[in-house]
Amino acid sequence: MIHEDCELSGNAAENSSAKRIAFIGAGNMANSLIRGLLNNGYDANNIWASNTNLALLEHLKKLKIHTSTDNRLVATTAEVLVLAVKPQILKEVVTEITDLILEKKPLLISLAVGVNLKTIHSYLQDDNIAIIRCMPNTPALLGCGATGLFPNHHCSSVQKDAAEALFRSVGIVVWCKLEKEIDIVAALSGSGPAYFFLLIEALQNAGTELGLSKETASLLSQQTALGAARMAIESEGKESIEQLRQNVTSRGGTTQAALNVLEQGHFAELMKKAMLAAKQRAEELAKQLENQ
Repeated sequence: MIHEDCELSGNAAENSSAKRIAFIGAGNMANSLIRGLLNNGYDANNIWASNTNLALLEHLKKLKIHTSTDNRLVATTAEVLVLAVKPQILKEVVTEITDLILEKKPLLISLAVGVNLKTIHSYLQDDNIAIIRCMPNTPALLGCGATGLFPNHHCSSVQKDAAEALFRSVGIVVWCKLEKEIDIVAALSGSGPAYFFLLIEALQNAGTELGLSKETASLLSQQTALGAARMAIESEGKESIEQLRQNVTSRGGTTQAALNVLEQGHFAELMKKAMLAAKQRAEELAKQLENQ
């Protein structure tokens, strides 16, 4: 199980150092991380971001950080360099700044799904650079993210602390002991928001078809999901998820009738198959990029 091989960190952000952090790529995830840092007191003067999209940079300029369209310029400044670009262009981006990385030796943090450490080292043509692979998820935009991290053996404790502080600023962090676990994190929490959105969507549609207004079905579905998640989090260490489910399920009652249908449809097995498909797709992407 993934939780047996990972160490769980708390939710509070930490800013124990004032390292210069640069983001190559200024999309939603980079934006949320930058805002998370600022919300937790990080000095805007120590944050840089580059992107070719001027509109995205204009939004970031309002945060008083340094912005540029020049990847090499921001890479020159960085002690921590976050590669927040799509997997398909990671090689191009890394190749452009390889000489600077080898000279400055920043901590590299890669957000690219499916690009393993071996592949990143091959882009650099050097295997002595500190790199951390990470798998965040979209609720980081609200400060409710869940991020999996895996460091190579060149990462110092100081560098790992810096990475953890960065991602704690937008949610919780787990450290994986094996790199292959990152693909499981991708399948669980990386893709996980979509699973819950699908469930909420299904509840909304069913509620509407059974006679509720669209607005009422939507409100009840969303608030129920939020309430269930809060109960699970706040009951951690007191009651298991199984016990919470049983608490809601009276024998012979309405909830039992509903759960019987889900069990007959092999709901748990279906979720396992869905996660396996996501994990296998991540592994396929890794092989494709490794062979490029």
